[in-house]
Amino acid sequence: MKQHRVWPAESWHFSRPVPASLGVRAGDTIHVGGQVTLDPKGALRAAGDLLGQTQIAMDEVARVLAAYGASLDDMVKMVVFYVDEGDDSLRMVEAIDRCFNGKNRPVLTLVAMDALAFPGMRVEIEGYAMRTPDGKPMARATANPAGFWHWPGGRFPHGVRCGEMIFTGAQRALDAQGRPIAAGNGVEQSRVVMENLGKVLGAFGAGYDDAVKFNIYYAGKGCSKEEWKQTAVIRASYFNEPGPAATGIPVPRHYPKGVQTEMELMAMLGTDGARLPREHVWPDNHWDWPIHLPYKHGLKCRGRIFVGGQVSMDSKATIIDPNELVKQTKRSMENIATVLAGFGAKLDDVTKVNCFYVGNASETTLMDSALTRFSFYTPPGPCSTGVPLPSLAYDGMVTEIEVVAMVDP
Repeated sequence: MKQHRVWPAESWHFSRPVPASLGVRAGDTIHVGGQVTLDPKGALRAAGDLLGQTQIAMDEVARVLAAYGASLDDMVKMVVFYVDEGDDSLRMVEAIDRCFNGKNRPVLTLVAMDALAFPGMRVEIEGYAMRTPDGKPMARATANPAGFWHWPGGRFPHGVRCGEMIFTGAQRALDAQGRPIAAGNGVEQSRVVMENLGKVLGAFGAGYDDAVKFNIYYAGKGCSKEEWKQTAVIRASYFNEPGPAATGIPVPRHYPKGVQTEMELMAMLGTDGARLPREHVWPDNHWDWPIHLPYKHGLKCRGRIFVGGQVSMDSKATIIDPNELVKQTKRSMENIATVLAGFGAKLDDVTKVNCFYVGNASETTLMDSALTRFSFYTPPGPCSTGVPLPSLAYDGMVTEIEVVAMVDP
C-alpha cells in the first residue's frame, strides 16, 4: 500500500540522526509515532514539567497531523506514556482536553512510568487519526456504556468507531465514581476489565471475536507467576481461537492506587455490521508462552496487519541472548519479518512500531535500541514509540517490539 511518511521541518529531532518518520499515512489511517518535548536540535524543553511538556507534545502531534491536512479532531486513539507524581494524571488529562477545538475526542490510554527516554522527560504521546483516502473527515460513533467511570470533563469516550475500525480506551476496574473495584486483586480486576471491554465493543454491535489487537498493561511489581497465569487464563477465556495479536507489558504502577491492570482493544467490523474475514500466522518453531493462549503472532484483516509483541525467546519460552539489548532487538526484528512474510508482506510495509525496552532515562540506551531497529528498514523507516521499563515479563528479557503494517487488501 502506498505510504506517505513525514518528519515536518519544524518538529523536534534527536541529537543524532535516526532514519525514522514522525507520521505515516496509508489508506484512511494516519499513524503518529511517540511525540516528545525535544527541540529541533535534540535538547529537552520544559524539563521535569509534566503539564508544560503535555502542551508541547500535543503541539507536536498537531504538527504531524497538519502535514496531512488533518487536525487533532481527526484523532481516534491516543496513548500517553507519562512519569506521574500522584494526582498529576487528572490535571494532565484536563490539559490534553484543552488542546481540542471541536467536539471530537479520541479514546485514551494512560500508562504511568518511572522514567522516559531522557532525564527530565515526563510525557510521550502517540496514536492514530483517520481521514478518507482523499483527505476528508470521517464520520464516527462513540461509546460510553452506562455505569462506567469517566475521564475528567467526561468528554473522552470509552470507544470510537470510524469506518471499519473500533478503538477502545484502556479499561480499568473502576466504579462510576472512579474508585477501584477489588483494589489490589489482579485476578478479579481482570474479569471486570474484560467485561467492560465487551460492553464497549457491544455498543458498536461487535464482540471479542472481532478484536484484531489486544494490549495488556499489568502491574509488574508484586505480581507472582501464579497470579500472572491466573489472569492470563481469565483474559484468554473471552476469546475463541484463533484470537487477536497480543502484547502484554508489565508497568511500574497504575492510577489510581489499587488498580492492577488496564487493557485496550482494536477491533474491525464491516460498515454493514458483518464480521470481516481474517488470516492468522504462527510460524513454525516460533516462540510461545509458557501456557497455551489463543492469541496469534500475526493477524491480517482487510490489508491491516497486526503483529503482537515479538521477543527473543524460543518455542519452550527460554530467553535467547539474556540481557543483550542489541542482540535481542535484532532477533525481535527478525521474528517480525518472519511473521510478516507469512502474509506475503515485508518490513517496509510497517507503518508504526512500538518498542518496549529495559532501561532508564538514557539517550545511549534509546539509541542502541532505535538504531538497531531502524537498520532493518529502507530509510526513512516507519513512525515509532520507544518506552523504557524497569523490567519485562521474564528475567533476562530486555525488549519487546510490536508493529502495524498495511498492504493492499
